[in-house]
Amino acid sequence: MKKIITTDKAPAPIGPYNQAILIDNTLYVSGQIAINPANGELVTINIIQETNQVLLNVMNILKAAGMDFEHVVKTTIFLKDMKDFPTVNEVYGEYFKGDYPARETVAVAGLPKNVNVEISVIAIKD
Repeated sequence: MKKIITTDKAPAPIGPYNQAILIDNTLYVSGQIAINPANGELVTINIIQETNQVLLNVMNILKAAGMDFEHVVKTTIFLKDMKDFPTVNEVYGEYFKGDYPARETVAVAGLPKNVNVEISVIAIKD
């Protein structure tokens, strides 16, 4: 059975989708960008702060589903510019510790609201 997961601690969807969908024990989190849910403003001062905001949004959605980063089995990172890869990777490493999830990182021509990074995850609750 499909359950919609939503929290006000992550940005509301900007289109016809949900923050996350839980099916059985698997959570599919929609791509998150660096919108501060408290004020709706983009956090794009630099790639470090932008990536932190993205991962905070992901973290809050995971929490709303009773999970955390240890439950994540797959991530997808979309970058506007691959030159940001080392910095995004460093910030990412602050949230994921050991037993890292599978991942791909791809450069794309553009992202919603012209942001620099978007991250989606799949998590499984044991």
